[in-house]
Amino acid sequence: MEFATFILAAQRGYHQSSDSVIRNSIEQVVLSEQAGFDTSWFAEHHFNNYSLIPSPLMMVAHCAGLTDTIRLGTAVCVLPLYQPQRLLSEIGFADIVASGRLELGVGLGYQQFEFERFGVNIDEAPAVFSEYLDILLKGLNQKIFEHDGRYEKIPPTAISVRTVQKPTPPIWIAGGSERMARAYREGHNFFVTAFHNGLETLSTLRDSIEKAAASEGKNVTDAKISLLRCCYASDDEAEIDCYLDNARFQRRLSEALHQRRQQSQDGYLLEETPTQQDLSFKTMRENLPIGSVNRVIDRLLEEMEVLKPDQIAIQTQLGDFDQKTMLRQIELWGDKIIPAVNKSLGPSEAGSLQVRNDLN
Repeated sequence: MEFATFILAAQRGYHQSSDSVIRNSIEQVVLSEQAGFDTSWFAEHHFNNYSLIPSPLMMVAHCAGLTDTIRLGTAVCVLPLYQPQRLLSEIGFADIVASGRLELGVGLGYQQFEFERFGVNIDEAPAVFSEYLDILLKGLNQKIFEHDGRYEKIPPTAISVRTVQKPTPPIWIAGGSERMARAYREGHNFFVTAFHNGLETLSTLRDSIEKAAASEGKNVTDAKISLLRCCYASDDEAEIDCYLDNARFQRRLSEALHQRRQQSQDGYLLEETPTQQDLSFKTMRENLPIGSVNRVIDRLLEEMEVLKPDQIAIQTQLGDFDQKTMLRQIELWGDKIIPAVNKSLGPSEAGSLQVRNDLN
């Protein structure tokens, strides 16, 4: 099983400077490598405190110089907000400075607040995403490419800064069933999340994945699956509650932005508003790999049995959770949780999981 850290770089209030949020995020990446994580992922958001990373490729390029082995990924580049021609060169540049460690995640975006400020119609995002991904694939695979589409018309063009990984870095897609099917059709990977829900939601996700693979005549194992998850191991009840509080804060903002009802008194700092979708801390503990080290390990193994992911990406930089405490958490995963999970998934178990995947 692969393990990753997912860096949102949220700012819960003005008591956190943007400088400290970004530097804390970078520190978590460096420690993630030392702890044995396979990948660190970086989000992309704009114009408010939900996330302070405007360019995940810039984070990849910077962290490439501070690390040696960990893979560095975009989760995700919001394609409708880019010029795909320029993005192609930036992808190539990032992969070069990362010595071929780039994982390229792309998505269509969901926050109207961002799209309005870029002058992009969010209702057209699925169509723009599809066309821009077509352009990226052409530019990554062809020395000279051209494109004549609805949104972009590109004459014969060469990208001078090309990726080290050939023919392309691994490509990951975020989104629903339609984009899952495209991932299987074209040989990409994809991200999924159950938010703060439990095994029933993971089972529903697994059904969707199997249907997407079948719709393209593919085996489920033809694409890698990364599950984004809130996970936390501790025997300190107050520490766990603080993590859950920050996780719920993030979810409240995400829901508000997704439902186009973001609220801010000053035009920047989003207000956290309780909603009917809020889960109690008790329910979140029951649903998520949260609790003692043994509870987290056992729950992860349960979730892996249901969803059969290839990677677990744990959320680390959430709200104003204490940095030193989170760094200790990353070390704990490296020391105890990751080795224990992989030991439990030893050759016989890993093999049986693979057989079950192939049968599905």
